[in-house]
Amino acid sequence: MFEAGPHLDAQGFRALDAASVQILDVREPWEYELARIPGALLIPLGELAERVHELDPGRPVAAYCHHGMRSLQALRFLQGLGFRDLAHLSGGIEAYSRLDPSVPRY
Repeated sequence: MFEAGPHLDAQGFRALDAASVQILDVREPWEYELARIPGALLIPLGELAERVHELDPGRPVAAYCHHGMRSLQALRFLQGLGFRDLAHLSGGIEAYSRLDPSVPRY
């Protein structure tokens, strides 16, 4: 599904359909309360190993965090578990919020 590779820009991420792609927010709950992308499942990076069962390895996963580093770590972890159709929001929600002013910057 992610033909352009694992790094999606804000415009590409915004175009994702949450019905067909699992949108994974790996930030902390306090960050999620400040700003979030609609349709995202919050699993903080530190909880991903124990909560990975909440994701379907047969469906694409697109992850995001604040600037893009934690989401890359999440992709590496999921790839190691056999997930194959993975991408992340390059620049994180910070980049997304510059495209979509309804998502606050922090």
